Amino acid sequence: MPSLPAGWVAKRCLVSGKVQGVWFRAWTIEQAQARGLRGWVRNLADGSVEALFAGPQAKVEDMIAACHQGPPAARVVEVGVEDFAGDIPDSFAKRSGS
Repeated sequence: MPSLPAGWVAKRCLVSGKVQGVWFRAWTIEQAQARGLRGWVRNLADGSVEALFAGPQAKVEDMIAACHQGPPAARVVEVGVEDFAGDIPDSFAKRSGS
């Protein structure tokens, strides 16, 4: 596994609530790119949204905090966060759901 630059973290988030059909993925891409983060976002079959955020720790924490609110039409119930140790993409993009 490639190591992250100094001061970087990678976190996998699972966002539940009313988060599909409310532009959550597009909002996440816009917000993550504005923070210069790497990673991805996708819908899951259970109605939740999964995202990977990698970047400077403060920016990742800020993005996770933003996910607790989400875009205007979203109703976030919970944001689960765990460390991520897999491959990190070079940019931030939407992935196919599972």
